[in-house]
Formats: sequence, structure tokens, C-alpha cells
Amino acid sequence: MASTEPITGRCYCGGITLSADSAPEVVSYCHCSDCRRVSGAPVAAFAGFRDGAVRFDPDPGPPVSHAPGVMRWFCRSCGSPLAATYDYLPGQVYVPLGLIDQAAALPPSLHSHAESRLPWLHLDDDLPQQAQSARDALRGR
Repeated sequence: MASTEPITGRCYCGGITLSADSAPEVVSYCHCSDCRRVSGAPVAAFAGFRDGAVRFDPDPGPPVSHAPGVMRWFCRSCGSPLAATYDYLPGQVYVPLGLIDQAAALPPSLHSHAESRLPWLHLDDDLPQQAQSARDALRGR
């Protein structure tokens, strides 16, 4: 998304809003079981912003971690996942695409953890398929 328009969004209950003055560095699907569980969906999609580019109002409070090297923030009222950081992707914060008001203008550019894709899920695209984490592709953007 090459736009100067701010990125906006909100959690399910609207109790926490988000904004960013810059477009995400990358948008990706993720098929790993951790992302499926946290999103409750058969595949997750995230927008990766440079660290510090996304602001939440009010502050969502401290993150939680149930996987080594992964920190996640959630709305305390409705439980919506708000953001995540990954030790292996320093300098970036990932926001679930479904929270972002401009999601229609932010198509994913790759699939991460494609080897973990559910066998019955068929997405009709020709995007690059990273078998594992896609950390090099995500960092290199």
C-alpha cells in the first residue's frame, strides 16, 4: 500500500483503536498452528509494520507469551488479538489484518509456514510459498 493516508483500525468491541502513519512493510498469510489458534481461523493474515509505527489507544497493557520468543497483546475487554512481536523478526510488529480498516487495500504478498496449511484449505493465488517461517522474506522487505 503506497499511500500517505494513515492506517486505522480497532478491536472487536472498539475499546482499543490503532493507527499508523506509514504503510506496513509486508503483509503475509501465516499457516502455523500458533497463528491459527490465536486467530481462531484456518489461516491468519498479518500486516508487518516497523517497530514504533503502530499506536494503540488506550495502551493495551503488558503482552503475554505462550511461545518462546513471541509476545502478543490482546484487548482486555473483548479478547481480540491486537499485535505480536517475534524475536526472530526484530524491529517489526505484526497486526492482524482483520483489525485494519484499510484491509481491502493490503493484499498479502506471501504465505508463511505453507507446509502447515490445512489440507482442505485451497487459496487460489500464485503468491510465494515459504515452507517454514519466511523470516528471511519478511525481514528482507
